[in-house]
Amino acid sequence: MKLSLLLVGSGKMGQAMLGGWIDKGIRPADIVVVDPGPENLAIAARLGCQAVATVDDIPKAFRPDVLVLAVKPQVILDVLPTYRAFAAAGSLIISIAAGTRLATFEAAFGADAAIIRTMPNTPAAVHQGMMVSCANASVSPAQRGICDQLMQAIGEVAWVEDEALMDAVTGLSGSGPAYVFYMIECMAEAGVKAGLPEALAVQLAQQTVAGAGALARQSSDSAAQLRVNVTSPNGTTAAGLAVLMDEKSGLAPLMEKTVAAATERSKELG
Repeated sequence: MKLSLLLVGSGKMGQAMLGGWIDKGIRPADIVVVDPGPENLAIAARLGCQAVATVDDIPKAFRPDVLVLAVKPQVILDVLPTYRAFAAAGSLIISIAAGTRLATFEAAFGADAAIIRTMPNTPAAVHQGMMVSCANASVSPAQRGICDQLMQAIGEVAWVEDEALMDAVTGLSGSGPAYVFYMIECMAEAGVKAGLPEALAVQLAQQTVAGAGALARQSSDSAAQLRVNVTSPNGTTAAGLAVLMDEKSGLAPLMEKTVAAATERSKELG
């Protein structure tokens, strides 16, 4: 993949993207990383990237094909003005800042700038992420293809045309790994209370969730059908599901509230 990239922010997600891009064939020498953190810069430098602490340290002749903004939404407004020149020079802008609207970037870079919002999630660290993107009107089909190439390096990709849906994407997929991690915690704790040694309970919870996820991903059956397949009438699974599927106190209404709360927070950040 022959591309020059400017990555602003090299925290956990930035590092995940870097690793995926390099694995897919982008030359580290064609990537400039900007991050104020010495530890993050050291990681980027070890990968072979050009690592700098501020925008002023970027080589003057560097004109990236793509500018990737991987900074937190709380600081994005402070960051945007310092990168206006790259948008003006024609770089495709990709932001992974949760909740930050396309209009915010257009106000900073101009309505003619090609801008894509992408919502990734943390399994990108093991190249199993889910990235959902939304583009403004200035993004060409070829630029969408570039975004797909970059994001497919760390997982699966999808697009929405209605930007309003990005809040729900954030509430479900962006925040979703934390819900699963908490479920693993709860399953393990329940196993301990049922008499299992802690290490065994953790192993059982982790592998059960990982295995069930892999089966759901690879099977042609829906998740609902897979649930039916494993549930014998009046058996142990049926007894457990009777609690989880309670209409008032079960998992479905709780998950609805959970995703709604995260979705609302994404709207507030915007």
